[in-house]
Amino acid sequence: MALNQADRQREGRDPTPSVLCIDSQSRSADAVKLAPFIHEFRGLDAHKRVNGRKRQLLVDTQGRLWAADVHAANAGDGPGALRVIGDILWGANERLEKVYGDQAYNGVFKEALEAWGIDFEKASRAESQQGFVPVAKRWVVERSIAWINFFRRIVKDYEYTLSSSINWLYLANIQLMLQQIHSKSAT
Repeated sequence: MALNQADRQREGRDPTPSVLCIDSQSRSADAVKLAPFIHEFRGLDAHKRVNGRKRQLLVDTQGRLWAADVHAANAGDGPGALRVIGDILWGANERLEKVYGDQAYNGVFKEALEAWGIDFEKASRAESQQGFVPVAKRWVVERSIAWINFFRRIVKDYEYTLSSSINWLYLANIQLMLQQIHSKSAT
């Protein structure tokens, strides 16, 4: 988190974000495959037809990873993301006002956030629009998912423990932040 804060301050922003975006990554177009020999914490997501794990990513408006969680794919996005709330609040972020997410987070996750005084806003395409439409408030989390897919160790989940999987996500974020800080200081 210190690198995230340093990068935000370098851009002239407050060290902690007031807005975050959440989304999940599972095996579909953005593919997280679970190694076949791993049977722990594996589940079937019938909606996406995925047998494996889901990653929940919570990023700020510039794509910096602030919290992450990994769970079996059979858990819904909203209930599966409840553990991320603790990570948000653990950072003692008094500035956090709003979290953007899709329809999947509109139930228990939204209620849990509102219990802590944090607004949840559903950001999705208009119902009249067909096909893929980028949603301005949520595309940053999709971009962050694309960024972490460049890390060989993260493209496929080889980890037996969930905490190890989560820590690899944080290590990828550390490398991304170091690259951004270095490239900005070199110019």
